[in-house]
Amino acid sequence: MAEEPPTKRKCLGADCENDASSLQCPKCLSLGIKDSFFCSQDCFKKNWNTHKSLHKTENSILSHFFPPSVVSKPDPETGCYNPFPTFRFTGPLRPVYPLSPRREVPKSIPHPDYAEDGIPKAGRALVRSNKIEQLNVKDQEGMRKVCRLAREVLDIAAAALRPGITTDEIDEIVHKACIERNAYPSPLNYNHFPKSVCTSVNEVICHGIPDQRVLLDGDIVNLDVTLYHEGFHGDLNETYYVGERARSDPDTVRVVEAARECLEEAIKMVKPGTLIRDFGNVIEAHAKSKGCSVIRTYVGHGINRIFHCPPNIPHYARNKAVGECKPGMTFTIEPMIALGKYRDVTWPDNWTSTTIDGKKTAQFEHTLLVTETGVEILTARTPNSPGGPVPMPVVDKPQETSA
Repeated sequence: MAEEPPTKRKCLGADCENDASSLQCPKCLSLGIKDSFFCSQDCFKKNWNTHKSLHKTENSILSHFFPPSVVSKPDPETGCYNPFPTFRFTGPLRPVYPLSPRREVPKSIPHPDYAEDGIPKAGRALVRSNKIEQLNVKDQEGMRKVCRLAREVLDIAAAALRPGITTDEIDEIVHKACIERNAYPSPLNYNHFPKSVCTSVNEVICHGIPDQRVLLDGDIVNLDVTLYHEGFHGDLNETYYVGERARSDPDTVRVVEAARECLEEAIKMVKPGTLIRDFGNVIEAHAKSKGCSVIRTYVGHGINRIFHCPPNIPHYARNKAVGECKPGMTFTIEPMIALGKYRDVTWPDNWTSTTIDGKKTAQFEHTLLVTETGVEILTARTPNSPGGPVPMPVVDKPQETSA
């Protein structure tokens, strides 16, 4: 599950790599649209013709906190409905409600501190809040165990994927598999997330909420699984092809395999002394070589006893992340790669993040341990893990993408 990035913003100007200043589009301010910052007045003017389209495609910021008052009527045959009928969706995907009731976790299974009220408390102290923890040998074993269990759960869920299954059914499978392993599904009620797994379909970048939508032949779906077991969290995700139509579509294969390879290229760099900021350079260079863009809004993160903790790990080039890899550190790298533009829009459920142009996006994630000589992939695939690479089509001339 992706953590949110540091407060440092990038300029929205196309192909502009500068940090943003305090200059924000006045029209966006009047509409309540967030994060429309530019580095200078000249850059803003240069990008006006492109930027002004956002005023039509994005709703007021209030829609990210308060769902529209109009709710479509349930279908008389299925009882399902779209809860946000007035929202300007960027692609063809729609939420299919009602959501199933919140699934229960037995009290005999240790719960994280946010399980009851939805508010994470650990790691929020102001003192040394940016300290990156290096785990001792015993704690490293705790991380190995929970990450092995998380891999088992992801593989069980992935094996169940097929055209015709709903993402809510996948959530039920994940939930039961966690309980069978005496583990708590970390996403459940984390900052009030309503489900036990994130299921992100097609144009959904991350944090998709499992619902009644049926997966179709030709879809791709990211399953983001995190377990809490014996005091530690283990986090991983993969994007899977649903049916043969997905595997035979060149653009679909390109974005999925680019995302897979971006993670692999970044992991090759992990060793003591590697700067945290350098992962983004390698990821973005590889994504661009495949004609894809890198989502900037969400980052990798430290993980151990705390679900999300320092360091933040941006996936885009020339970022300003601080810190370097040291033995005993555990963190995730989880690049989100898009076929089109890297900008994102959040649905009124305040979780589901989609590409601004409705084009497909894919993501892969591992929890990693920095060793004395390199890296240990704690959530590594096994020989029996479902999914895996599909041959990628050759890209003759990668097209540059912009926000």
